[in-house]
Amino acid sequence: MLEGEHIVAVYGERVGRPHVLIASENALGRAGVRALAERYSERTLVVPDALFASIATLPAAVGVIAVIDTPQSPPPARADFCLLIDDVQDPGNVGSMLRTAAAAGAAHVLMSKGSAFAWSPKVLRAGQGAHFCVAIHEDVELAAWASGHRASGGEVVATVASGGSSLYDAPLARRVAVAIGNEGAGLSAPLLAQATQRVTIPMASGVESLNAAAAAAIVLFECVRQRDAESVER
Repeated sequence: MLEGEHIVAVYGERVGRPHVLIASENALGRAGVRALAERYSERTLVVPDALFASIATLPAAVGVIAVIDTPQSPPPARADFCLLIDDVQDPGNVGSMLRTAAAAGAAHVLMSKGSAFAWSPKVLRAGQGAHFCVAIHEDVELAAWASGHRASGGEVVATVASGGSSLYDAPLARRVAVAIGNEGAGLSAPLLAQATQRVTIPMASGVESLNAAAAAAIVLFECVRQRDAESVER
């Protein structure tokens, strides 16, 4: 279920028509919800506010729900710029990372079996429509995929809390897969073993680590900076 005007609208623009659109009577007074109900009029159910509240997982004030199939796709055989999410279980972090990956222009996000379900309400809420701007691949054996990526000439950039080369000294303009682990254990040993580079974000003394989503944003946009600079030089 997609809840809220924004994410339902993005789905319609990027993917297609939902199976069913459910709107509360009160929400139809809002222009955005009314436009969605008119666009999908043959698939729209208008229900009393109390009934809508019993269906919604988010606050009933969101006013609109779309029912869709959960998108599923196998991991790509080849990727140019992508994010690997390794056992990140916090839904807010996963949603933020998907949003950042989409904003950075990453084409794919590959997620391990131990990561939060990408299509849960909290992840969808944090993603703010990014789910339909980047290809998401769940339950991926990341170490095996990274091995193939590396064998084809791609870089596997492992983010580590300490001991890696400075992020800002690392060459990141090539075909890059950025790997982010959870805040407790970091990256799994098998995935770390596939790294072609280990990078650490320079931080002030006394600070151990960053939130996983914040670390992903810094690394991904350093990749963007270097890729853009290389394009200008060419």
